[in-house]
Amino acid sequence: MRVLLAGATGLVGRLLYNQLIEDARITDIDIVGRRSIGQTFAKVTEHIAPSEDWPFLVSRTHADVAISALGTTIKDAGSQADFFAVDHDAVLALGRAAAAAGARHFMSVSSAGAHAGSRNFYLATKGKVETEIAQIGFDRVDIFRPGLLRGKRSGQARLGEHLGRLISPVTDLLTPAVLDHYRSIAAADVAAAMHVMMFETKSGFVTHENRAILASIAS
Repeated sequence: MRVLLAGATGLVGRLLYNQLIEDARITDIDIVGRRSIGQTFAKVTEHIAPSEDWPFLVSRTHADVAISALGTTIKDAGSQADFFAVDHDAVLALGRAAAAAGARHFMSVSSAGAHAGSRNFYLATKGKVETEIAQIGFDRVDIFRPGLLRGKRSGQARLGEHLGRLISPVTDLLTPAVLDHYRSIAAADVAAAMHVMMFETKSGFVTHENRAILASIAS
């Protein structure tokens, strides 16, 4: 299998990348990003450039599965417009370019509560890009909607996420089962579920919230 991965330096992306390196079934990995992963492997080709150049770079790849682990926050991006440029525009451009290059399966990390009609800008952005990805024409699309991600990020820690992870054992216990998709989840579990679902051959548009993510790696 040939894989295209964007966001390999992020929390989930890096964990997934490490799994792909060890998987002999993965023969070629094309990494698209703004900075290098800092490693060299025979089956890995890096395409490092500003995000506006990614569609051209993707057009030169031949992936079976395209994966977006892209994601930022409004605070880190600096504005709602800059956040939208990453979490919507860059993801959608990646999907369109990958489909044009022959990829038939697309996977993306979204968020619990994502909905195009949400009054929350963050969740509305995630929902809008999900809707538009579904219209591109992939044979299969897998959208992963985790709750608060637990895991060690590279670089400076995000204060809000750090505090959220500290109190997550308590908030998880207080969150009723019907809302378990909002509970925290290990980023490593999300990456593992994505790794599993890469090999799914059934067609369709499938969303995976916390419960489904954990079930996919338990079987």
